[in-house]
Amino acid sequence: MTSVAARPLCVADLEQAARAVLPGPVWDFVAGGSGTESALAENRRALDAIALVPRVGTGIASADTGTGLLGVPSAMPVAVAPMAYHQMLHPDGELATARAARAAGVPLVVSVLSGLPLADVAAVGADVWLQLYWLRDEGRLDEILGIAAAAGYSGVMVTADTPVMARRLRDLRNGFTLPPGIGPVNLSSSSGPVPQGRAGVSALAEHTAAAFSPSFSWALLEQLCGRTSLPVAIKGVLDPRDARAAVAAGARTVVVSNHGGRQFDGAVAAVTALPEVVEEVGDEAEVLLDSGIRSGLDVLRALALGASGVLLGRPALWGLAAGGAPGVERVLGLLRTELSEAMLLAGAADVTAAARLRTRIRGYDR
Repeated sequence: MTSVAARPLCVADLEQAARAVLPGPVWDFVAGGSGTESALAENRRALDAIALVPRVGTGIASADTGTGLLGVPSAMPVAVAPMAYHQMLHPDGELATARAARAAGVPLVVSVLSGLPLADVAAVGADVWLQLYWLRDEGRLDEILGIAAAAGYSGVMVTADTPVMARRLRDLRNGFTLPPGIGPVNLSSSSGPVPQGRAGVSALAEHTAAAFSPSFSWALLEQLCGRTSLPVAIKGVLDPRDARAAVAAGARTVVVSNHGGRQFDGAVAAVTALPEVVEEVGDEAEVLLDSGIRSGLDVLRALALGASGVLLGRPALWGLAAGGAPGVERVLGLLRTELSEAMLLAGAADVTAAARLRTRIRGYDR
């Protein structure tokens, strides 16, 4: 790790270390959002607005962070979110992230835009899920599903909020493209290689427009559930009506997410949408929160608002850039330490007790 990250006390320390070592365009690709980045900023404002009402007199001396998440045991209610092209951050790419997830005892959702073959990432031995966008080449979609099943993936997570990649101004200004030697190895040749960057154009946006279909629908989700024996999750839900439709189509997990502020810049913060989604689907589906998670306290906030757990995005990449697998493992370790302390201070002995904590958030009370 770099000297800044040698003794990180919080994930923000690893963010600083990552920024120090990454090329500017790669940093912007990871850190940036769409449009004016208002949705990106709103995720943090909304999370910071949540106050918990701690319990006292509980007599507990420790907190158990263990739970079940995405169908597997997890050391804490955290899974690593699907993110593209980890090799931009570290040469070991998704292999390093998978090693860290295995060591930390948490699931990893592997993006179909991994720069390494899906089977190679699964061979590390972490509990892995496959993330998919709906591909124009449905033959390749079926092939990928078969590869995932054969490699031991535990489920499939479909991202629903990307009919088109939103205009990300940092990438447009940088004419962003992938560094040499990194590419979408899991997609078909029909989508072509990622083009070279040029001023005012995101090469990744051009490539995804060629590879991904904009016409994802609940009918296609139902079709997908019939095309694989693996459990299916849907990511990118904010409206409870969409959560209801997803469950009706066969989704077992609903991920409340605004894509980390990288898609619709006018979207509500994910955590603001969470309570209504939980109320709508109740016990019919697992509900996870994605977008803006930066600490163990944020994880506890999500649990108190009804989520079964969270997906952790950018902080995992910060750890990867700062120190490879040990850097990611450090991030996950910090979150577990922070979550355990927050639970103990809030009087919650375990994840079930955490879900019973009361919150105060801009007039919302439970």
